Amino acid sequence: MASQTKTDPFTARRQAMVQVQLRDRGIQDSRVLEAMERVPRHEFVEPYYQQEAYGDHPLPIAERQTVSQPYMVAVMLQALAAGPRDRVLEVGTGSGYEAALLAELAAHVYTVERHVVLYERAWRTLRRLGYSNVTCVLGDGSQGLSAFAPFDAIIVAAAAPRVPPALLDQLAEAGRLVLPVGPPELQELLLITKRDGRPLVSIVETCRFVPLIGEDGFSSGQ
Repeated sequence: MASQTKTDPFTARRQAMVQVQLRDRGIQDSRVLEAMERVPRHEFVEPYYQQEAYGDHPLPIAERQTVSQPYMVAVMLQALAAGPRDRVLEVGTGSGYEAALLAELAAHVYTVERHVVLYERAWRTLRRLGYSNVTCVLGDGSQGLSAFAPFDAIIVAAAAPRVPPALLDQLAEAGRLVLPVGPPELQELLLITKRDGRPLVSIVETCRFVPLIGEDGFSSGQ
Protein backbone atom coordinates (compact mmCIF):
# COMPACT_ATOMS: atom_id res chain seq x y z
CA MET A 1 0.00 0.00 0.00
CA ALA A 2 1.26 3.46 -0.83
CA SER A 3 -0.88 6.09 0.83
CA GLN A 4 -0.54 9.46 -0.84
CA THR A 5 0.14 11.67 2.18
CA LYS A 6 1.78 14.62 0.45
CA THR A 7 -0.29 17.32 -1.17
CA ASP A 8 -0.19 17.76 -4.94
CA PRO A 9 -1.73 20.32 -7.32
CA PHE A 10 -4.91 18.22 -7.48
CA THR A 11 -5.45 17.71 -3.75
CA ALA A 12 -8.26 20.27 -3.49
CA ARG A 13 -10.02 18.82 -6.54
CA ARG A 14 -9.74 15.32 -5.11
CA GLN A 15 -11.22 16.46 -1.81
CA ALA A 16 -14.07 18.20 -3.62
CA MET A 17 -14.71 15.06 -5.69
CA VAL A 18 -15.04 12.98 -2.54
CA GLN A 19 -17.38 15.45 -0.86
CA VAL A 20 -19.66 16.40 -3.76
CA GLN A 21 -19.65 13.31 -5.95
CA LEU A 22 -19.44 10.65 -3.23
CA ARG A 23 -20.47 11.73 0.28
CA ASP A 24 -23.27 13.99 -0.94
CA ARG A 25 -24.62 11.15 -3.10
CA GLY A 26 -24.75 8.56 -0.37
CA ILE A 27 -21.37 6.84 -0.27
CA GLN A 28 -20.83 6.17 3.43
CA ASP A 29 -17.98 3.65 3.70
CA SER A 30 -15.27 5.67 5.44
CA ARG A 31 -12.44 3.44 4.20
CA VAL A 32 -13.55 3.84 0.58
CA LEU A 33 -13.90 7.61 0.97
CA GLU A 34 -10.47 7.91 2.57
CA ALA A 35 -8.85 5.77 -0.14
CA MET A 36 -10.40 7.86 -2.90
CA GLU A 37 -9.16 11.00 -1.18
CA ARG A 38 -5.62 9.57 -1.12
CA VAL A 39 -5.20 7.96 -4.54
CA PRO A 40 -4.16 10.44 -7.28
CA ARG A 41 -6.58 9.64 -10.11
CA HIS A 42 -4.78 12.10 -12.40
CA GLU A 43 -1.72 9.83 -12.38
CA PHE A 44 -3.72 7.10 -14.15
CA VAL A 45 -4.88 9.08 -17.19
CA GLU A 46 -3.12 10.61 -20.16
CA PRO A 47 -1.61 14.08 -19.56
CA TYR A 48 -4.21 15.55 -21.93
CA TYR A 49 -7.01 14.46 -19.56
CA GLN A 50 -5.39 15.25 -16.22
CA GLN A 51 -7.33 18.49 -15.79
CA GLU A 52 -10.52 16.41 -16.07
CA ALA A 53 -9.35 13.64 -13.76
CA TYR A 54 -11.69 14.57 -10.90
CA GLY A 55 -14.75 15.29 -13.01
CA ASP A 56 -18.02 13.42 -12.59
CA HIS A 57 -17.59 11.24 -15.67
CA PRO A 58 -15.51 8.41 -17.17
CA LEU A 59 -12.30 9.18 -19.05
CA PRO A 60 -10.88 7.42 -22.12
CA ILE A 61 -7.68 5.42 -21.97
CA ALA A 62 -5.88 3.28 -24.56
CA GLU A 63 -7.48 0.35 -26.39
CA ARG A 64 -10.90 2.08 -26.43
CA GLN A 65 -11.31 1.47 -22.69
CA THR A 66 -12.22 3.91 -19.92
CA VAL A 67 -11.48 4.89 -16.35
CA SER A 68 -14.91 4.64 -14.73
CA GLN A 69 -16.78 7.59 -13.22
CA PRO A 70 -15.55 8.11 -9.62
CA TYR A 71 -19.05 7.63 -8.21
CA MET A 72 -19.45 4.24 -9.90
CA VAL A 73 -16.02 3.13 -8.67
CA ALA A 74 -17.06 4.09 -5.13
CA VAL A 75 -20.38 2.26 -5.45
CA MET A 76 -18.58 -0.92 -6.49
CA LEU A 77 -15.95 -0.66 -3.78
CA GLN A 78 -18.56 0.01 -1.12
CA ALA A 79 -20.52 -3.07 -2.21
CA LEU A 80 -17.34 -5.17 -2.32
CA ALA A 81 -16.46 -4.28 1.30
CA ALA A 82 -12.85 -5.43 0.98
CA GLY A 83 -11.22 -5.84 4.38
CA PRO A 84 -7.59 -5.15 5.35
CA ARG A 85 -6.77 -8.89 5.43
CA ASP A 86 -8.54 -9.77 2.17
CA ARG A 87 -7.04 -11.15 -1.01
CA VAL A 88 -8.82 -9.48 -3.90
CA LEU A 89 -9.08 -10.31 -7.60
CA GLU A 90 -9.75 -7.46 -10.02
CA VAL A 91 -10.82 -8.35 -13.54
CA GLY A 92 -9.94 -5.58 -15.96
CA THR A 93 -6.90 -3.62 -14.76
CA GLY A 94 -7.43 -0.82 -17.25
CA SER A 95 -5.47 2.21 -16.10
CA GLY A 96 -4.65 0.69 -12.70
CA TYR A 97 -6.68 3.28 -10.76
CA GLU A 98 -9.12 0.84 -9.20
CA ALA A 99 -6.25 -1.55 -8.40
CA ALA A 100 -4.56 1.27 -6.47
CA LEU A 101 -7.74 1.91 -4.50
CA LEU A 102 -8.07 -1.80 -3.74
CA ALA A 103 -4.44 -1.85 -2.62
CA GLU A 104 -5.35 0.80 -0.05
CA LEU A 105 -8.23 -1.36 1.21
CA ALA A 106 -6.98 -4.96 1.08
CA ALA A 107 -3.92 -7.03 1.95
CA HIS A 108 -3.10 -8.03 -1.63
CA VAL A 109 -4.63 -7.37 -5.04
CA TYR A 110 -4.34 -9.62 -8.08
CA THR A 111 -5.41 -7.79 -11.21
CA VAL A 112 -5.73 -9.27 -14.71
CA GLU A 113 -5.81 -7.39 -18.01
CA ARG A 114 -6.04 -8.74 -21.56
CA HIS A 115 -4.56 -5.71 -23.39
CA VAL A 116 -0.76 -5.69 -23.36
CA VAL A 117 -0.55 -1.88 -23.61
CA LEU A 118 -2.85 -1.35 -20.62
CA TYR A 119 -1.18 -4.10 -18.60
CA GLU A 120 2.26 -2.57 -19.09
CA ARG A 121 1.17 1.01 -18.41
CA ALA A 122 -0.78 0.08 -15.30
CA TRP A 123 2.10 -2.01 -13.94
CA ARG A 124 4.53 0.88 -14.42
CA THR A 125 2.20 3.42 -12.83
CA LEU A 126 1.43 1.24 -9.82
CA ARG A 127 5.11 0.53 -9.24
CA ARG A 128 6.03 4.20 -9.64
CA LEU A 129 3.47 5.14 -6.99
CA GLY A 130 4.74 2.46 -4.63
CA TYR A 131 1.91 -0.08 -4.67
CA SER A 132 3.91 -3.20 -3.86
CA ASN A 133 0.87 -5.26 -2.81
CA VAL A 134 -0.51 -5.49 -6.36
CA THR A 135 0.26 -8.38 -8.71
CA CYS A 136 -0.50 -7.62 -12.38
CA VAL A 137 -1.22 -10.50 -14.75
CA LEU A 138 -1.79 -10.52 -18.51
CA GLY A 139 -4.65 -12.84 -19.48
CA ASP A 140 -8.36 -13.57 -19.91
CA GLY A 141 -10.04 -12.11 -16.86
CA SER A 142 -13.28 -13.99 -17.48
CA GLN A 143 -11.37 -17.10 -16.41
CA GLY A 144 -10.13 -15.50 -13.20
CA LEU A 145 -6.74 -16.50 -11.80
CA SER A 146 -7.03 -20.05 -10.52
CA ALA A 147 -3.36 -20.17 -9.52
CA PHE A 148 -4.01 -17.58 -6.80
CA ALA A 149 -7.52 -18.63 -5.75
CA PRO A 150 -9.53 -18.58 -3.57
CA PHE A 151 -10.24 -14.87 -3.25
CA ASP A 152 -12.10 -13.11 -0.45
CA ALA A 153 -13.45 -10.59 -2.93
CA ILE A 154 -13.65 -10.30 -6.72
CA ILE A 155 -14.51 -7.15 -8.64
CA VAL A 156 -15.08 -6.98 -12.41
CA ALA A 157 -14.60 -3.66 -14.18
CA ALA A 158 -16.36 -4.69 -17.41
CA ALA A 159 -19.82 -5.98 -18.29
CA ALA A 160 -20.36 -9.72 -18.68
CA PRO A 161 -23.31 -11.35 -20.49
CA ARG A 162 -23.62 -13.71 -17.52
CA VAL A 163 -21.72 -14.44 -14.31
CA PRO A 164 -18.51 -16.26 -15.35
CA PRO A 165 -18.51 -19.69 -13.64
CA ALA A 166 -14.75 -19.53 -13.02
CA LEU A 167 -15.17 -16.43 -10.87
CA LEU A 168 -17.79 -18.10 -8.69
CA ASP A 169 -15.56 -21.16 -8.36
CA GLN A 170 -12.61 -19.02 -7.27
CA LEU A 171 -14.60 -17.07 -4.70
CA ALA A 172 -13.99 -18.11 -1.10
CA GLU A 173 -16.84 -19.07 1.21
CA ALA A 174 -18.52 -15.87 2.45
CA GLY A 175 -16.66 -13.98 -0.29
CA ARG A 176 -18.17 -11.16 -2.34
CA LEU A 177 -18.26 -10.79 -6.11
CA VAL A 178 -19.26 -7.44 -7.64
CA LEU A 179 -19.79 -7.19 -11.39
CA PRO A 180 -22.05 -5.65 -14.06
CA VAL A 181 -24.14 -8.20 -15.96
CA GLY A 182 -26.28 -7.62 -19.02
CA PRO A 183 -26.20 -6.55 -22.69
CA PRO A 184 -23.67 -3.94 -23.89
CA GLU A 185 -26.24 -1.14 -23.81
CA LEU A 186 -27.21 -1.37 -20.11
CA GLN A 187 -26.41 -3.69 -17.21
CA GLU A 188 -27.27 -4.40 -13.60
CA LEU A 189 -24.50 -4.13 -11.05
CA LEU A 190 -24.71 -7.32 -8.98
CA LEU A 191 -23.39 -8.18 -5.54
CA ILE A 192 -23.00 -11.95 -5.17
CA THR A 193 -22.13 -13.49 -1.80
CA LYS A 194 -21.17 -17.16 -1.53
CA ARG A 195 -23.02 -18.90 1.30
CA ASP A 196 -22.69 -22.68 1.81
CA GLY A 197 -21.18 -22.84 -1.64
CA ARG A 198 -24.17 -21.13 -3.29
CA PRO A 199 -24.43 -17.63 -4.76
CA LEU A 200 -26.79 -15.15 -3.13
CA VAL A 201 -27.48 -12.37 -5.62
CA SER A 202 -28.64 -8.81 -5.02
CA ILE A 203 -28.89 -5.88 -7.44
CA VAL A 204 -26.97 -2.75 -6.46
CA GLU A 205 -28.08 -0.45 -9.30
CA THR A 206 -28.14 -0.09 -13.08
CA CYS A 207 -24.94 0.84 -14.88
CA ARG A 208 -23.13 0.87 -18.21
CA PHE A 209 -19.64 -0.57 -18.65
CA VAL A 210 -17.44 -1.56 -21.56
CA PRO A 211 -17.86 -5.26 -22.42
CA LEU A 212 -15.82 -8.01 -20.80
CA ILE A 213 -14.06 -9.81 -23.65
CA GLY A 214 -13.06 -13.42 -23.10
CA GLU A 215 -14.09 -17.05 -23.06
CA ASP A 216 -16.91 -16.37 -20.59
CA GLY A 217 -17.51 -12.79 -21.70
CA PHE A 218 -18.45 -11.21 -24.99
CA SER A 219 -16.64 -12.07 -28.21
CA SER A 220 -14.23 -9.45 -29.54
CA GLY A 221 -16.49 -8.94 -32.55
CA GLN A 222 -19.49 -7.75 -30.50
